[in-house]
Amino acid sequence: MSINLESSVAYLKGVGPKRAELLQSELGVQTCFDLIQHLPFRYEDRSIFYKISDISAESSALQFKGKILKKTLVGAKKGSRLVAVFNDGDKELELVWFKGAKWILNQIPLKVDVIIYGRPTVFAGKWNIAHPEVERADAFEKRRGGGLHPVYSSTEKLSARGLNSPGLARLIRSAWAEIYSDIDETLPDNLLAELKMPTRRKAFEQVHFPRTPSEADKALKRLKFEELLYLQLVLLKQKKATTVDLPGVRFEKVGEKFNEFFEKHLPFELTGAQKIVIKEIRVDVNTGRHMNRLLQGDVGSGKTIVALMTSLLAIDNGFQACIMAPTEILARQHAEGISDLLREMDVRVEIITGSTKKSDRKPILEGLADGSVDLIIGTHALIEPTVVFKNLGFVVIDEQHRFGVAQRSKLWAKARLAPHVLVMTATPIPRTLAMTAYGDLDISVLDELPPGRKEIITAHRTDAGRLSVFAFVEKQISQGRQVYFVYPLIEESATIDHKDLMDGYESISRRFPLPKFRIGIVHGRMKPADKEIEMKRFVSGESQILVATTVIEVGVNVPNATLMVIESAERFGLSQMHQLRGRVGRGGDQSYCVLMTKDEFGKEARRRLETMCRTNDGFEIAEVDMEIRGPGDIMGTQQSGLPDLRMADIQKDKDLMITARYIAKRVLDVDAELERDEHSSLRNNLDRMLKDRPNWSQIS
Repeated sequence: MSINLESSVAYLKGVGPKRAELLQSELGVQTCFDLIQHLPFRYEDRSIFYKISDISAESSALQFKGKILKKTLVGAKKGSRLVAVFNDGDKELELVWFKGAKWILNQIPLKVDVIIYGRPTVFAGKWNIAHPEVERADAFEKRRGGGLHPVYSSTEKLSARGLNSPGLARLIRSAWAEIYSDIDETLPDNLLAELKMPTRRKAFEQVHFPRTPSEADKALKRLKFEELLYLQLVLLKQKKATTVDLPGVRFEKVGEKFNEFFEKHLPFELTGAQKIVIKEIRVDVNTGRHMNRLLQGDVGSGKTIVALMTSLLAIDNGFQACIMAPTEILARQHAEGISDLLREMDVRVEIITGSTKKSDRKPILEGLADGSVDLIIGTHALIEPTVVFKNLGFVVIDEQHRFGVAQRSKLWAKARLAPHVLVMTATPIPRTLAMTAYGDLDISVLDELPPGRKEIITAHRTDAGRLSVFAFVEKQISQGRQVYFVYPLIEESATIDHKDLMDGYESISRRFPLPKFRIGIVHGRMKPADKEIEMKRFVSGESQILVATTVIEVGVNVPNATLMVIESAERFGLSQMHQLRGRVGRGGDQSYCVLMTKDEFGKEARRRLETMCRTNDGFEIAEVDMEIRGPGDIMGTQQSGLPDLRMADIQKDKDLMITARYIAKRVLDVDAELERDEHSSLRNNLDRMLKDRPNWSQIS
């Protein structure tokens, strides 16, 4: 059977159904072209051959030529290892395999010239190499194996089936021989010439079989650039479809309600950042085009005030506004806070959630339909068919990553003309990540804290210092303040060695007994009504300590809480710790966050803890978090049918991303629909890539 780009890897020599299934589950490789897109992550210089007598204690991986004289399977069935004796003509050393020994036994040729490669170590006074690469010398020479050797990422399961880096290299060579002539060009000739990049076919060849490091580097950049360029083309086309090409309602005046709130009821002076963002929004909503804007603001930066003031702009222009939050707690917090700010104004604010009683819901739904409700706040209950607006003009989506795009589209469909959309997130996003996950939105940033807010002091303590932490907790409570204790687990786990909430609650209750202290408890397994009671007790000050899991990460606002103790902090990610820390420091008093850990923990956890103690800047924290964890499934959060990134890396390829954005914008500025002949390759490839993908380009 002839093999092409879309052929299953199962049809390649030496693969078969079982190995193909493993390649799919471990690397996401299904087709021969998927395999070609599995790029090397580094290269080894294999042009030099060493003698066994050259080995020293400082030696790293070395390459030898000689013969394997014998091979023996040693030990019991389950614990067997393969031991072979290699001779380079002068001396001998042992080769040993602990994994896949039986399978490898049949692959090792005896008494013929072979090339071996690996790192020598000393065992029982003799040099040996564990899990070396072994290849017949004639095969090595036939494929010109000297020079740079690609090293591919693999997994333990693949390696056990012979698909370690050398095994993958053999498969890639086999696939390349079959499909190289099918590799078509996807970039215009003039762009390749301008950027001094090789053709696509040449780039794949040079990245897998390079002659020099420079050749490999140029090929790798070309392939990564292609992915990023197509990604940016999709994002910019979506952005045009949701702004320039999409008519929006017009808020022409800054009216009575906006001015009354600004002059009489605004509880504090706006920060410089808030003023800039409100100006950006005011310009957007008066263009006659749809606004699609992302508002990034760190914890406590004042996003809600921006959302409220923009809602008042909509109301002044005869439209209704809507704020959709991911949880009932957060929706109620917004509703209570906004209602309090507007209590002396003639603005009708209502809330709808899943628990709103039928009798309460009826007048609210009538008010939305007849236009007497100006601002509605709610959860996903707002997208139910029974919710009908008279004139929806402005939508705020809070923490939008918690809503599916299809859910948001239902809300949009309730307006006659596309309502202006403000997406808010309290998770700061590094610039390059924002250019991909939210590249089709205009971006505003709130990077100042409101006046009177003090930076939270963060400290790391181990279990050995627990008594002093408890003493500090008592001091805070004696000053009339409140304290959070947050745990990663509800109950003790047999498999995870972390502090748990139930055990913590007992020890805290012993240290802070009734009647002097009152302790609340909140976790995800509680009934919503019970959770609500405990939260209300803490908000009112009836309880001084709240023992909780991460259910309090979003949507809890208690200005009197000044201390957050995060137990087993080594267990938490950076962004999650930063979100939790944001539950304190919401009043004018100095606030603190204590990160409790066991005495020993890993290098990455140490870096996370040091970062938290060093800075309160959410954008810096987001950068470090992305360096440690990688960007994650950013496309999945947006569900926008964007091209997959198989070769490029958002974090490592920042500069390429910026170049791709610039080129994509330049191309679309002169040829928005890619209709020119010189852009035919871009158009055809884009159509092919996006075929059968969902089109959410009209939804923010």
